Amino acid sequence: MELNRKKILIEFKELLLIAICSMPYGFVVNQVLIPHAVIGGGLTGLCEIIYFASGEAIPIWLSSLSINLMLAIVAVIILGWKTCIRTFYGIFWMTVWLRLFTVPEQPLISDPFMAIILAGILNGAGLGIVYANNGNTGGTDIVAMIVNKYRHLSMGKALFFIDIVIIGSAWSLPEVTRVEQLLFGLCYVFVETQAVDWVLGRGRQSVQFFIFSPKYNEIAEAIMTRLERGVTLLSSEGAYTHRQSKLIVLVVRRSEATKIYRIVQEIDPTAFVSETPTRGVVGEGFESIKERT
Repeated sequence: MELNRKKILIEFKELLLIAICSMPYGFVVNQVLIPHAVIGGGLTGLCEIIYFASGEAIPIWLSSLSINLMLAIVAVIILGWKTCIRTFYGIFWMTVWLRLFTVPEQPLISDPFMAIILAGILNGAGLGIVYANNGNTGGTDIVAMIVNKYRHLSMGKALFFIDIVIIGSAWSLPEVTRVEQLLFGLCYVFVETQAVDWVLGRGRQSVQFFIFSPKYNEIAEAIMTRLERGVTLLSSEGAYTHRQSKLIVLVVRRSEATKIYRIVQEIDPTAFVSETPTRGVVGEGFESIKERT
């Protein structure tokens, strides 16, 4: 009973944080980027282009919702409902905040450079908290989910290329009259990415876990079942007690670290856990060796 209550409280906290921390997205897009005609990357940038190209007739929230729903339906077909429930939840709140925050007649911050720096920090920090609580915001997150099901490659390079294409295509818009506006868009994407990384783990790409627990079989089974991650069991012996046991070793993406701690907490709160930042992880579930050559 106590375990179920903890799970419910954790779920409630995560859903609440996803709802609240997606708020900066609506604020940044409508009240910072659009007034300065700065095109961000990903789905945000695409929706901004649609907004300006339509003569402001198609609001950001409408194009974002339409594209996200199409992507989410494809994700459901490929990945299943269970994987995509939080995707629909995240899309809902993104749409709510985009709808509630309106575009002001005059920019809130007159200096465009300072505006995009603030926007990148706010939105990146908010998205980082969303990701840390097992949420996502739709858009390129959905594309990443689908691609990672079939190919274990780094989405960073692909998404950066998409951002470049979207931001570069904004040059054809009449609202974009200076090269500086394109550079502001690139700066925004960079600052936002850095803020997300800082929140999720200060730039760590992956983490390695060593877990010492007499309930190693239960913990290993839960990790393999719930996270679909491989686990290695190494024979271990206590130097003082000479007690034989097994040591759990695994490497996961930085955003999955919180899930590991929760699994261990549920099964054995007294377990000894060591987490170490890891870089350059290649192989099944991560980057392919080809990308490193």
